Amino acid sequence: MSIRHAILGFLSWKPFTGYELKKRFADSLSFHWSGNNAQIYGSLVKLHEEGLVTIEVRQQDKRPAQKIYTITEAGRRELKAWLLAEPELPELRNLFHIRLAWAELLGSRELELTVEAYGRLLEAQVLMCRETRRRGSEETPNRSPRESFIWKSVEDNRIEGFERELAWLRSLEEGLKNFPEARP
Repeated sequence: MSIRHAILGFLSWKPFTGYELKKRFADSLSFHWSGNNAQIYGSLVKLHEEGLVTIEVRQQDKRPAQKIYTITEAGRRELKAWLLAEPELPELRNLFHIRLAWAELLGSRELELTVEAYGRLLEAQVLMCRETRRRGSEETPNRSPRESFIWKSVEDNRIEGFERELAWLRSLEEGLKNFPEARP
């Protein structure tokens, strides 16, 4: 995901501080990104240098000043150009799948434990996503019914992806039962 374009997208909705942007990324089911503050703030600095965002410094009593970022017309043009560019295929790299490809080096019990551990992670992720969806968020863009529908669809795809991976894992576990003890 292009962090700069995701930031411009959020700012096309409304102005945000860097902290608020970090929180939006962390709390959103729609974004598969967990960047750090340096990435967000570094991108904001570059976007500002390029004239794609403006900064308003707001003084606060007994707290540090806030920098509030707003998209410029040039930023909107940049975002629109990116939206119109040819889409990219999703990144399907899955580190567990890479591990699994070389699992012949593990004994049967070791492989079983590895698969079970991945299953627990997936189950927890599904539960977390479902709970996030259940609670809902008034903090997602909803400028139109179409935008609300798109955000919900992207969130559904995220949840369904974890559920599909979990179903595949269960099938893998069943299939592995057909093989005799492997030698490490």
